[in-house]
Amino acid sequence: MPKSTASADLKLFVAILPLRIRTALQKIKGHDQLVEVILDLGRTPTIRCDGRETALGKTVVSPADISHVTTHLGEFGGDNRAGIERTLHRISALRNRSGQVIGLTCRVGRAVFGTAEIIRDLIESGQSILILGRPGVGKTTILRETARILSDDLHKRVVIVDTSNEIAGDGDIPHPAIGSARRMQVTHPREQHHIMIEAVENHMPQVIVIDEIGTTDEAEAARTIAERGVQLIATAHGNTLENLIQNPTLNDLVGGIQSVTLGDEEAKRRGTQKSVLERKAPPTFDIVIEILDRDDLLIHPEVAAAVDLLLRGTEPAREKRLRKADGTVVRESYTPLIAPRDDHDLWSKGVPAPEPHLYTIYPLGVSRKHIEAIGQRLGLNIRIAPRIQDADMVFAQKKFYRNRGPSIRLAESEGIPLYVIRDNTPELIESCLLGLMES
Repeated sequence: MPKSTASADLKLFVAILPLRIRTALQKIKGHDQLVEVILDLGRTPTIRCDGRETALGKTVVSPADISHVTTHLGEFGGDNRAGIERTLHRISALRNRSGQVIGLTCRVGRAVFGTAEIIRDLIESGQSILILGRPGVGKTTILRETARILSDDLHKRVVIVDTSNEIAGDGDIPHPAIGSARRMQVTHPREQHHIMIEAVENHMPQVIVIDEIGTTDEAEAARTIAERGVQLIATAHGNTLENLIQNPTLNDLVGGIQSVTLGDEEAKRRGTQKSVLERKAPPTFDIVIEILDRDDLLIHPEVAAAVDLLLRGTEPAREKRLRKADGTVVRESYTPLIAPRDDHDLWSKGVPAPEPHLYTIYPLGVSRKHIEAIGQRLGLNIRIAPRIQDADMVFAQKKFYRNRGPSIRLAESEGIPLYVIRDNTPELIESCLLGLMES
């Protein structure tokens, strides 16, 4: 199991709080699992601890309380964040229109050793990895531990671009949690992309670690770094790969998206509309990891193929990893629902003539009439199975698949291939059947 070494750092965190808040906090059961302290002017202070939110007394936060905390910190940066020197704690400010601090989010930072062991094989592969997940789910913690593994265990030259001093802590001396990795600080968040390029040009890294890629300039800098053969480990704004594809600012990280207009004959041959979405270029990152929870990950091991399939409305190959309480890791692999091509453009070759074969399909949340009509137009010999056990394959709408109902579990236990379709529309059903012909 991952181990935290935060007890000494937590004392430093608690020490910056006003005495009455500090005293009230220490009376809370389980305060050693503290996540955040929220101080908003004119409101009672609250803490977030063990998934619960608890008020600390009934006395509201005064300007003196806010001032007490800020005087124990360094200067707030352009991103309104500050820290406590040589710790991983982060204090973020809320300001009024005059620029005065009227609220603080005091977040506890912990070095949790072992948290990246669940993806150690991916880290050691040398491939570039992009980590996604909601705020507070542990992206930065994994990033920090990854930097330590790469620098100390694998003896690689690692440079961290630490825009908010969140990975390696506040102050000029980096926190020991990053191992022997080097840290480059950033004067202002808008300069992050310049520092990313500077790191490559000046310090000869084998690996660059970046927290929070969030702008077009940073996405372009990441592509430049990857094209120079440097391994990238980064986080980005977004919960899932699908979110990233739909984000016009950041979708270049996974190859970018372009609309292509097909000729009449080509559109007819493909069985699609004349305007289709395609991936524009090879992805900057080879692997995407979605952090669902601290010990629950969803991994896309082949980003190029995953993006191509998602653009066609089909679920891609992925792997789920779950760390249990005893530290063991359970892996569940989901094979590609439609076999991708090896080339970068999934649509670049014509659909081969279908072989005379009977496809017995069980539809789950997918229109039987659409399947039969489209199959007939494409020249496929299709029969609708009355029961799952009689089917060669299952066409399941995405929401049915995600609910993991009895039909889905039965299909998996029987070893029947599952083809997941995002929505019950003729276009997506057609794409799935075309992919079936290609495979």
